[in-house]
Amino acid sequence: MEIERKYLVRELPDNLDSFPHTEIEQAYLSTSPTLRIRRMGDTFILTVKERRRTSTTAIVNREEEFALSAESYERLKDKCDGNPVSKTRYRIPLHDGLTAELDIFHGMHNGLILVEVEFPSVEVADAFVAPAWFGEDVSADPRYRNSYLASL
Repeated sequence: MEIERKYLVRELPDNLDSFPHTEIEQAYLSTSPTLRIRRMGDTFILTVKERRRTSTTAIVNREEEFALSAESYERLKDKCDGNPVSKTRYRIPLHDGLTAELDIFHGMHNGLILVEVEFPSVEVADAFVAPAWFGEDVSADPRYRNSYLASL
């Protein structure tokens, strides 16, 4: 189960390049259910996601991931709808063992910056107090889903 919240970014953290980061490209074969392929460096993954409804502020998905070869990734990429989403992801430690995944988008979404935090439970997600550098909570706004961005 994936439990997360997503935010716009008010300001970038200091020393951003000092945090671990990787280039990501992802594309979508389907959005219902979500079938996503992703390249992270030399790692290729097929992800199946199914959105779960809750009464919280968190996004809750059932998620399964499967390793792909580079060749399989490229074959599947040719079958994807829309445009691949390209971004640099920074992993920034927060309090209580949580990690902020800050995404700076490239290409057609250049200028968009989002940050997500994954939580161990819905209760922890609901109680989360975002750091000052986080902006508006857009967890419920479909315009900030990567699958939507890929459809533009």
